[in-house]
Amino acid sequence: MTVSRKPLSTERVLQAALSLADKGGTDTLTMRAIGQALGVEAMSLYKHVANKDAILDGIVDLVVAEIALPDPADAWKTAMRRRGVSAHEVLLRHKWACALLMARPNVGPAMLRYVESTLETLRGAGFSVKQADYAWNAMDSHIYGFTLQRVNSPFEADQYAEAAETYVPRLPPGEFPRLTELAEHVMDGRYDGVPPITFGLDLILDGLERTIT
Repeated sequence: MTVSRKPLSTERVLQAALSLADKGGTDTLTMRAIGQALGVEAMSLYKHVANKDAILDGIVDLVVAEIALPDPADAWKTAMRRRGVSAHEVLLRHKWACALLMARPNVGPAMLRYVESTLETLRGAGFSVKQADYAWNAMDSHIYGFTLQRVNSPFEADQYAEAAETYVPRLPPGEFPRLTELAEHVMDGRYDGVPPITFGLDLILDGLERTIT
């Protein structure tokens, strides 16, 4: 085992755990694996992190810290749109994180700043406390669901045309004209299965704007 030359710290442990999770998911996060990545014995990690739950909480907060906060200088819809796009892009880089964000309470410093800035933007736009809560959750439901759809898609963008060519001949002639029409669009090779995240996000933002009282 290579001896670690840098002193251990909570930050180093979490960064090593983040790297492992990005490569193999959170199931790979054992103290032994993290220790090997750092070149130390697993027991030495406990001086810096209490347990695996603390590691999961820590690396989720590292991911959230990568998301762009709403810019107070922007109009609220612009700020929230950028926030949504940034969150989607970050969660695609860390494919394990989306499910973990939905499954665990998150109260790390980055998450607290993220939520506070989001609520401040919405309250500043004229949303009531209740409306701001609903608006934030509506946007995040779309962001998380859309991201999970992309992460778990069985096809890459260039595979949709091939799949359509395989399954369209199995459709009874004339029985599913709209599916056939869509399949022909898919087979031109430019279809990647889902619209950009901004399609749904803009619909939500436009709808939320009408609820401001």
